[in-house]
Amino acid sequence: MWDYSDKVKEHFFSPRNSGALEEANAVGDVGSINCGDALRLMLKVDPETETILDARFQTFGCGSAIASSSALTEIIKGKKLDDALKVSNQDIADYLDGLPPEKMHCSVMGREALQAAIANYRGEEWKDDHEEGALICKCFAIDAILIEETIRANELSTVEEVTNYTKAGGGCSSCHEGIEEILAKVKAERPGMGETSPPAVCPATPEAPKPPGKKLSIVEKIKLIEGVLESVRPMLQRDHGDVELADVQGKKIYVHLKGACSGCMMEAATLGGIQQKMIESLGELVQVLPASHMPVEA
Repeated sequence: MWDYSDKVKEHFFSPRNSGALEEANAVGDVGSINCGDALRLMLKVDPETETILDARFQTFGCGSAIASSSALTEIIKGKKLDDALKVSNQDIADYLDGLPPEKMHCSVMGREALQAAIANYRGEEWKDDHEEGALICKCFAIDAILIEETIRANELSTVEEVTNYTKAGGGCSSCHEGIEEILAKVKAERPGMGETSPPAVCPATPEAPKPPGKKLSIVEKIKLIEGVLESVRPMLQRDHGDVELADVQGKKIYVHLKGACSGCMMEAATLGGIQQKMIESLGELVQVLPASHMPVEA
């Protein structure tokens, strides 16, 4: 399980400024329920001073998404719009005394919602740039521009970090090559990026990725895979779902999603979470796919 700060827990169990804001004159909507997280940010702005007098939110998502939304509203109340626009996703995470690396995308979503709400107030058209930037991650509808901006803003250097901050690559993994190309592009513009320190590892991760060199036997690999599945099964079973291993074919791990998990609209997010744990345990990039995607033997 991830290690959440006391402040994250506080803002999740007792969120500030949650609910509709009837007097709102600025509204920003980002995310999608189908993709697992959605946020509506509502602001009441003084038209004379452009000061945010009140801010409220409605969020569909995990505890980190709710806590990040709550923190954002507390940070921006009383700020002028131009000052509010300077709030970064890292400011949101810092306000909460940190977020697990795998949950940094929640703070990025808050920053986007703020940009969308202020654009709405000023009568500007805010869009996620999908029409201008190539759609890289189809599972979570993440485009190249957002990935590149997030890499630059947070000095990311690995595919895993990009997934943590944007969710891109956390579903079927078919976009990993595209993410690596964007990383290479940014790195070429800033030589030395990512070479001075290793990728961050979540403190709560029970086992850090294994160093390269020792190749696992198929028996060792399957034992680790089964161990990861056993660690997530209780969480799925609480929601009347389950998962079991179907097959391992190279870097592709096929699983059966059962019960409430079968056909659930959150299937991509569930597989993405399992995949992240597999990568951490195995120490290599792998894909976790539904058993229905297994190739049919001739």
